Amino acid sequence: MIDGKTLEQWQAEYPHLELIRGYEPVLWESGKAYGADEVIRALPFGKEDILAAEARLRRFAPYIARVFPETESGGGIIESPLTAAPDMQKALEEMSRVPLEGALFVKEDDKLAVSGSIKARGGIYEVLKRAEDLALSAGMISEDDDYSVFAEDRFKEYFSQYSIVCGSTGNLGLSIGIMSAELGFNVTIHMSDDARAWKKDMLRSKGVNVVEHSDDYSKAVEQGRIESERDPKSYFVDDENSKTLFFGYAVAAARLEEQLAEQNITVDVNHPLNVYLPCGVGGGPGGIAFGLKVIFGDDVHCYFAEPAHSPCMLIGMMTGYHDRLSVADFGLDNKTAADGLAVGRPSGFVGRLLEGLVAGVYTVSDDQLFRMLALARITEGFKLEPSALAGFMGPAVVRNGSRHTVHIAWSTGGEMMPESVWREYYETGQAML
Repeated sequence: MIDGKTLEQWQAEYPHLELIRGYEPVLWESGKAYGADEVIRALPFGKEDILAAEARLRRFAPYIARVFPETESGGGIIESPLTAAPDMQKALEEMSRVPLEGALFVKEDDKLAVSGSIKARGGIYEVLKRAEDLALSAGMISEDDDYSVFAEDRFKEYFSQYSIVCGSTGNLGLSIGIMSAELGFNVTIHMSDDARAWKKDMLRSKGVNVVEHSDDYSKAVEQGRIESERDPKSYFVDDENSKTLFFGYAVAAARLEEQLAEQNITVDVNHPLNVYLPCGVGGGPGGIAFGLKVIFGDDVHCYFAEPAHSPCMLIGMMTGYHDRLSVADFGLDNKTAADGLAVGRPSGFVGRLLEGLVAGVYTVSDDQLFRMLALARITEGFKLEPSALAGFMGPAVVRNGSRHTVHIAWSTGGEMMPESVWREYYETGQAML
């Protein structure tokens, strides 16, 4: 029994569950009739919060450029390219045997500097905000100062008395750990066993304390929260509920608006934008989807993409139960090569917030992820981890494009993978083509 109902009753009410429980890829469309403007006006935050986050990132740009030389050419702004992928689009058409109208682009968040994934947006932003709050409270800086001074030893010494803690499947831990350690914080990352060994090794090489858990992601988060609450000088980064993370991710939408304009790409009712976002607990894709709806309204259609073995957001949004349900409730094992998306219970905050804004959720098999990984390399030269490929299946799954539609697959990670790890992924996918 799940919330007083048998599995048979659940499946009768939600027919998709039969396919979901059989690990079959599915598409669920929300069918919500709300206008984006109406939904956003009812929220306790909006565009002003995105602009405030963008302003904070610009204040920190001189510091970022100083401590991470790879960002110097961009003035300390951590951003990824928007890249046309016509050859990948043709390969996807051939593989899916579905004609794909419109044009496919890839938002290459795998190339974000510092931590090489979408988590460089929200994770790094939340750590920077924590550092700014502490420095302002201590009278060490004002918002009009040159923030490159955060690289000075006096700041590192001050921050060393404070701790930052989070739970992660991998990429959020990298962004939080790398940024926190650079600023001088004591940082602990609680990680599930599904997290890749190379990510744990990289964090330890930066001086981060990594605590491993035999249970899944949710347990790692729970333990991290408990540990942090014991120490008044500890700050917990809550991937499931943090508005700060959320606004950091949302800045991506404002940056994307600029990139589309630079490439003379129009977004309006006759030129719709379809965006496909890999989804784990929901914070990253949720923040980006929120930002996109704030900026483009009903002209953008956002879809979340999940592994067939970890469809937590799909189940939560489809039923309206959100974080009251986990994939385990329906017998799903939450085991996937897409480690960054291996989450059993979704963010209730994100699910409830976006249920009137997200167009739908679809799932993909690990085999599809590996085939996409190989095709992305062969056709466009992309080097991605399995999680990052979930969005690439979007145009073939949703099938609602016209010749004026712009499809954007959000590529979430892969840049920092060791060559040996990536080669194994690639050879696995290549063998399936």
